[in-house]
Amino acid sequence: MARHTFFSFHHQRDSWRAAQVRNCWVTKDRIDAGFWDAAEWEEVKKKDDASIHNWIDEQMKGTSVTVVLIGAQTSQRKHVGYEISRSYTLGKGMLGIYIHNVKNKDGHTDTKGANPFSNWQITKNGQKTYFSSIFPTYDWVSDNGRANIGFWIEDAAKKVGR
Repeated sequence: MARHTFFSFHHQRDSWRAAQVRNCWVTKDRIDAGFWDAAEWEEVKKKDDASIHNWIDEQMKGTSVTVVLIGAQTSQRKHVGYEISRSYTLGKGMLGIYIHNVKNKDGHTDTKGANPFSNWQITKNGQKTYFSSIFPTYDWVSDNGRANIGFWIEDAAKKVGR
């Protein structure tokens, strides 16, 4: 089954690395969201948070899984946090993929960032549970993302019954 997947990432710092993951995903006749023209994002990010959130919500429509592409500063990005929170609220499957070992256009890797799922938690029956213990993370390079991304996304969707 083709999954309509939303990709969340730090646009300014990680666009090149994120595009490598996306290109692998869409070449297999899959549908993605969360990637947009840089000029469009430049215009949107000038707006207030409510307008940006509405725009993100539109990008997420029809998706069943959110993939957070984790770079050096992803966990600190306000809009990535919104995308994680919104995905949870909407019952989407989620997973993270570390992309710091993917070489950028100049052939350089980056430092490993913190898991952004560690910034979010739920309380159930008086127990706090961090999203990092609910949603899996993988490393694009060491976990052979090119071969496995489809399985990871399908598994995330099945966990939430999508």
